[in-house]
Amino acid sequence: MNSLTSRSSVPLLSVDFLRHYVTTMRPYLLFVSGITGIVGISFHPVVSVTKAALLFIASFLSYGFGQALTDCTQTDTDALSSPYRPLPRGIISRQQVAVISVTGLIACVAVFAGGRTVNLALGILAGLGLATYTPFKRRWWSGPFYNAWIVTVLFIMAFLGAAADTPSGRTPGFIATGLAVFFGYANFVLSGYFKDIDADRQTGYRTIPVVFGRRTAAVVSDAFAVAFALSTACALISIDAGAVSRSLSSILWLAGAATLVVAHRRLHRVRTDAEAHRAIAPVVHAYLLLLAAISTANNVAFAGPLAVYGIGYLLVMKYRPAVDQI
Repeated sequence: MNSLTSRSSVPLLSVDFLRHYVTTMRPYLLFVSGITGIVGISFHPVVSVTKAALLFIASFLSYGFGQALTDCTQTDTDALSSPYRPLPRGIISRQQVAVISVTGLIACVAVFAGGRTVNLALGILAGLGLATYTPFKRRWWSGPFYNAWIVTVLFIMAFLGAAADTPSGRTPGFIATGLAVFFGYANFVLSGYFKDIDADRQTGYRTIPVVFGRRTAAVVSDAFAVAFALSTACALISIDAGAVSRSLSSILWLAGAATLVVAHRRLHRVRTDAEAHRAIAPVVHAYLLLLAAISTANNVAFAGPLAVYGIGYLLVMKYRPAVDQI
C-alpha cells in the first residue's frame, strides 16, 4: 500500500480525500486570508484582471493550506477541542495532509513570485513560520504575534505581486494597513483560543487564557481590537479617496467598529469553551469589514465584488460543520 495512504482509510487521489481535506482547510476562514490579499492589491490603482484574480486565489487558498499544515502538528489538542475534523479522527493522515499542503503553498508562492521575485524569499519565510508555529503557540507571549506576522507577510506579498513596477510601501496608508492586519489577526488568534482552553490546558499549550484566565485574556484582546480599529482609521484618513469611496468606506468602517464592540462585549461574558464562538464570529466579521473599508477607499470598483464576497462568506460560515468551531 502507498505510504501516503497506509495510515488512513481514504486514498490520497480520491473524491473522499478532497472532501475531508477541504473540511481541514476551514473554508469559512479562507475569506480571512482572501481579504488580506485584496487589501494589498487595492493599493495599486491599475492591476490587470488576470493578475488580480491569480493573486486573490493564491491569497484565498493560502490560509487553508497553511491551516492544514499546522494541524499536522496539533492533532493532540484538536482531538479534544475539534473532534469533527478528519485529521485527528484518522480519516486522513498527517503525511497526506502535509504533502498536499506543502504543494499548495508552493503553488501560491509561485503565483506571488510571478508578480515580484522578492516574494519567493518572503514566501519561504512565511512557510518556515507556518512549519514552526506550534512550539510558539505553546508559549503565552508569542502565539498571537507569531501567527499575525505570517499573515502580515501575506499582505505585503499581495501588494508587491500586484505592482507594475517597483512599489513603495512607505506611504502612511500602507504602513497603517500593515499594522491593522497585524493587530486584527492577532486579535482573531487570541479570541480563537477561548474555544480551546480546556483542550489546550490538557495538552500543554500555555496560551494567554490558559495561563492568566479568560478575564485577563479578554482585556489583552481588547487592546488588540483598539489597535486594529485605530490602525484602520489612520489608513482611511491617509488615503486620498473620492467622495463615493470615502462614503462607502466610512460606512464599512463604522459597521466593522460596531461589530468589534459587539464581539468584545461577548468575549468578556464567555464562561465556557462551547459558547466562545458567539464572540469569535463577530471578530472575524469585523476583520473583513474593516479591511474592506480600506480596499474600497483605495478603489471604489472593489465595492461591488466585496459585497458578493461578503455574502459568500456569510453563507459558508452558516454551513460550517461545527457551530461552536471557528
